[in-house]
Amino acid sequence: MAFPKAFAALLIASFVLVHFTYALQQGVKPPAPSPQPPKPIDCIGACKYRCSKSSRQNLCNRACGSCCNRCHCVPPGTSGNYEACPCYFNLTTHNSTRKCP
Repeated sequence: MAFPKAFAALLIASFVLVHFTYALQQGVKPPAPSPQPPKPIDCIGACKYRCSKSSRQNLCNRACGSCCNRCHCVPPGTSGNYEACPCYFNLTTHNSTRKCP
């Protein structure tokens, strides 16, 4: 009766040992660095320039400011260039129209 228990314990111990040696051979990877908080952006200034050619500047500035506060970026220029800030491009209103100017 003692022999099967000892054999089972030895078998489990050998599996654990093999597992740890395999893990050591794979190399221990250092933990990934924590993501840096987004750089602060001057949303008011960026949106003022973004909306400078808009026919409805107050509405544009309000929408742009909301998007900038959420995404922490505003695409360059007065229109387009959404690839520079995908978050800004992907925000939509309740009826699935683009929110950000």
